[in-house]
Amino acid sequence: MFELFLPMLERLGIIVTAAFIFTRFHFFRELADQRMLTGKQQMTAIVFFGLFGIIGTYTGITYDTNSLEFGRWAYQLVDTEALANSRVIGIVAAGLFGGWRIGLGAGVIAGLHRFSLGGFTGLACGISAVVAGLIAGFFHQKGKPLKLKTALFVGALAETIQMGIILLMAQPFTRAWALVQEIGLPMIAANGVGSALFLLIIRNVLNEEEKAGAVQAQKALKLAELTVAHLRKGLTKESAARACRIIYDEVHVSAISMTDKQTILAHVGLADDHHHYGEAIQTDATKEVIRSGRRVIVGHEDIQCQHQDCPLGAAVIVPLKKRDEVEGTLKFYVRTEKEISTVLLELIQGLSALLSQQLELADADQAEELARKAEVKALQAQVNPHFLFNSLNVIVSLTRTEPDKARSLLIALSKFFRQNLGATTKTWVSLEEELKHVRAYLLIEETRFVDRLKIDYDIDESALSAKIAPLTLQPLVENSMKHGVKDQDEEARITLTIQKEGTCVRVSIADNGRGIDPVRLQQLGEGVVDSEKGAGFGLYNVNKRLEYMHGEEAKLHIESKPGQGTIISFILPLEEKEETA
Repeated sequence: MFELFLPMLERLGIIVTAAFIFTRFHFFRELADQRMLTGKQQMTAIVFFGLFGIIGTYTGITYDTNSLEFGRWAYQLVDTEALANSRVIGIVAAGLFGGWRIGLGAGVIAGLHRFSLGGFTGLACGISAVVAGLIAGFFHQKGKPLKLKTALFVGALAETIQMGIILLMAQPFTRAWALVQEIGLPMIAANGVGSALFLLIIRNVLNEEEKAGAVQAQKALKLAELTVAHLRKGLTKESAARACRIIYDEVHVSAISMTDKQTILAHVGLADDHHHYGEAIQTDATKEVIRSGRRVIVGHEDIQCQHQDCPLGAAVIVPLKKRDEVEGTLKFYVRTEKEISTVLLELIQGLSALLSQQLELADADQAEELARKAEVKALQAQVNPHFLFNSLNVIVSLTRTEPDKARSLLIALSKFFRQNLGATTKTWVSLEEELKHVRAYLLIEETRFVDRLKIDYDIDESALSAKIAPLTLQPLVENSMKHGVKDQDEEARITLTIQKEGTCVRVSIADNGRGIDPVRLQQLGEGVVDSEKGAGFGLYNVNKRLEYMHGEEAKLHIESKPGQGTIISFILPLEEKEETA
């Protein structure tokens, strides 16, 4: 009995080879990940596992019940011979990974083959192969990881049941009993261990590949994060040079190069003494990548460098795209083609996709900036031309009677329009600057309306460092002027309040005007409102900019009661924002 253990374990080496080969097939990866297989993939799995079972049969060891000797590899058996083999491993693997259908199919293929070899246990072993597939399918658990102890147990159980079927069906019984006594325990142990070993190899190979893929993905994401600040500015000489330097420092290659459609934008690493910025693209392979949008791997000759002693021996060239249109290329140079590994290719491909997304984001940023400027220009256009004419009329009327006041108003008007014109060049301004803009506007309005308009300021000086989008306060104050106090018979009053509240700043503009109709109040700030009194475009524009630049909590809050006035308020975070021109 024990002399069979060592040969059986030796032939488990074939299982190692078969398990590794199985990991190369797509259908098996789908099985290992427990995904739904198509009908074609299921048939492929059945055939492959069935062939695995046949290999286990052919690598078995013959046992002659008359001579009691173990012999050759099995090709054809005589009536006195039986077979100690590892056929069950392939069938058990089929059932555990794929369920009873794949286990049954693999068992039928391996069982029919075993029956065709003959021997007094041919029929019993053929039937037991089918039973083994069904048993393994019973232990298949979709959505749960397969455990080593389960594979060990099912492999041993299937072989134990095969021994029982041999005792029940093989004739004569005395010969079957002698066979089971001799090969039963070694086969049960070997096939149990073999099933667990098969699973262990599969798991380790897939886990190592996943780890390698995760490492490369992490590196690609890190590189994308490091280069995002540069490539978000577009594909330029400066952004390409900085991105190439970052990638070169992280990826072990000889050189990194980046091009647009016509010229080299940057080259970092070996051969930087003769690969220079501004040179026209000479490599046919680079032109092919720009034309086709597909990755190309080239050797030394295909690099087509004119420098006689160029140390660059091979290159991987990948496209950089924006909206599926090639904008340039990224090149990874190495000394020899042997250095181009599968892992490096995966990293390069992933990095190409991530950098291409950054270039697309650069366009999105540009479009966003244009939209912001368009919004500001729309707010500038909201300034009523009559305001300019009326202001000038007031100034003219004061020129002779109150020249100093006329001069002050003229300065205020100048500051007001200067702030308006400069609003498109800044993303952020301080509340202090915005308040100066509003004071200039209200000074003119107070003079126009003489004693009919009163402006109150409740300002916390420590809150004025908060940043805000330009032209935010003035449209709100103007809205109070137009729709709140314009037609007041009694004194109109506007109160502008800026106060700190913890880590935030609350800004509010209150008036004592006629108020807003409740139906219209619900619509203001959320969209353009059709009305004879105005479309609400200024409020809508300001509201969306506040929400976009400061978050949902910064949206306008409007309180109003007909005949009692209106309060418009919003909250800003008290934090530093970078001004950009």
